[in-house]
Amino acid sequence: MASTSPESAAAATETDGSTQIRRLELADHERGFVALLSQLSSCPDLTPSEFAARFAELAAHGDDHVILVAEDPSAQERRILATGCLFVERKFLRGGGKVGHVEDVVVDAAARGKGLGLHIVRRLVEIAKEAGCYKVILDCTPELRAYYAKCGFVEKGVQMAVYF
Repeated sequence: MASTSPESAAAATETDGSTQIRRLELADHERGFVALLSQLSSCPDLTPSEFAARFAELAAHGDDHVILVAEDPSAQERRILATGCLFVERKFLRGGGKVGHVEDVVVDAAARGKGLGLHIVRRLVEIAKEAGCYKVILDCTPELRAYYAKCGFVEKGVQMAVYF
């Protein structure tokens, strides 16, 4: 999922001259990662120790759980501008195939319109392909259909949910 030394599957990439996409690091708690997620859904702040515990738990999944972030490393205050997650589900179907699930894609309201979400989603899809996934799926609101179509996704099926 994350480390201070990104692995090849999610090595840092540049989106333009200033923004870098890389794996989540433990220090990203202090760079506003959790606050960014709260722009997507309910996300109460985590203490540094709670964040570290969850970080370690997800990191134990290795490349089956990848969280990417976008930041401007040259900015005086290094803040996380965008994020997205890829979870790789291992199946019995398709001869033990794998499915990539893209989740938790959000771009800071002040940084929207610069293509950061598109870059993150496309990189997550590349990582899924490199991992041998036979498909990548995600759920989105009807308002975001056109956005994810630009990312290469097509509408398929109906999502159902049970919330607790």
